[in-house]
Amino acid sequence: MIVERAYVSGVLSDEAEGEWPWSVPCVRRLLADGLRLTAPVTYLVGENGSGKSTLVEALAEGFGLDSWGGSHDWRYASHRPKSVLGERIRFDAAPRGRPMLGSWRARKGFFLRAETALDALDREGFAPDSVSHGEGFLAAFRGKFLQPGLYVMDEPEAALSFTSCLELLGHVDQLVRRGGQVICATHSPLLTALPGADIVEVGDHGMRRAAWDELDLVEHWRRYLADPRSYLRHVLE
Repeated sequence: MIVERAYVSGVLSDEAEGEWPWSVPCVRRLLADGLRLTAPVTYLVGENGSGKSTLVEALAEGFGLDSWGGSHDWRYASHRPKSVLGERIRFDAAPRGRPMLGSWRARKGFFLRAETALDALDREGFAPDSVSHGEGFLAAFRGKFLQPGLYVMDEPEAALSFTSCLELLGHVDQLVRRGGQVICATHSPLLTALPGADIVEVGDHGMRRAAWDELDLVEHWRRYLADPRSYLRHVLE
């Protein structure tokens, strides 16, 4: 473990609390209580618009990773400044993470987000034209997700097949065995099934921990695969 808690520094004015991103329920919860990280792999799950991508982007920025995607060595390829949330993210270090959190130069990690992944990977030499989008992702996992550090991902399954997602889980398992830590926003019941992972469900309630088989996304996939027509009739009729 590198980080055991993330939180927002400072106090907001009453006016600011009603503005985005502070109005997002999971951000309000982060502001009030912080987010305790209890396992080397933490998954954030929730519907589109729940704020999970806002949250993982801010966590990446707070650690010093470019919000556009990339490693700690390739900071701020985008022209936009840090988000207002990312500027205020702070971390409590786990015992093994104190040297890394205590020195900006010592920090290692990577932020991989689906919509900008190819650009970020190309900057770092892992996106040759001869491979698919998914293969570019896997090239990054094989070549960049190696050292102890904080690795943040936003919906990596978007570019991956079922078997590639399984390969990703193998890389994640090896990474944490080497001392890495992963925070991942996802819609994937496959990824969230990783043994020992901590799952945080975000939504109108804010944030809450959940077991894999209690997740809405798992239940919906289970029901859909058992009887697709019962879902499709509401969409196609």
